[in-house]
Amino acid sequence: MTDPEAKNSTSPRDARLAAALRANLARRKSLSRAMGSEDEAAAQAEIRPAPTDSR
Repeated sequence: MTDPEAKNSTSPRDARLAAALRANLARRKSLSRAMGSEDEAAAQAEIRPAPTDSR
């Protein structure tokens, strides 16, 4: 019926975006390690999505 691989396949654009995001995250992590642990929390906070108001 449906190809199970089709669900997991990504377009070339999505693959490039995912690779760029992973590279950016790795770069931020290495920079935060170089700057010190107090900056790591700030770097992680920048990556996290803003909390949404669930009311």
